[in-house]
Amino acid sequence: MQAIETITGRVSHLDRSNVDTDQIMPKQFLKRVERTGFGEFVFYDWAKEPDWDLPPNPILVAGENFGCGSSREHAPWGLQDYGFQAIVAPSFADIFYSNCTKIGLLPIVLSEEDCRALARCGEGQIDLRAQEVRFEGREVPFSIDHEIRRRLLEGLDDVGVTLSEEARIASYEAERERSGPVTTAL
Repeated sequence: MQAIETITGRVSHLDRSNVDTDQIMPKQFLKRVERTGFGEFVFYDWAKEPDWDLPPNPILVAGENFGCGSSREHAPWGLQDYGFQAIVAPSFADIFYSNCTKIGLLPIVLSEEDCRALARCGEGQIDLRAQEVRFEGREVPFSIDHEIRRRLLEGLDDVGVTLSEEARIASYEAERERSGPVTTAL
């Protein structure tokens, strides 16, 4: 997973609330477990609408309760594969939010007013270390769990977190007392 410090660039605006994971990534495309190749199917049904225009900019601004519905990981995978690096919304479904942070897709909660202002501006910068979204000369603070922030700044997914403790795990395993046969010795 890539470490995140700042995300800078154009903003795409999806002016819809309660967007569920089936609308983000329809069920007919959930036939593989690789994280890549899903971007072309993001908002598949809506993309057929004649006035649909959602460019793959680094920042997506969406409405409240983004990512509600089922817990499919394919939705954040598709959004990231499409080109989004951060999603800014007034609120997220809990599981969707967690799934985003596990792959390095940064979810940011801002007020609806600030979301609309960022969308109108059309470009911005998200500074994870400073916990600020910057646009139009403004610096809007946001909150994020300390551990999630650390993992994203260091580029650590769940496997990376475990591997970062490899020496301690090996030390524990070497020193702990065992009763019965040992299956790890060669």
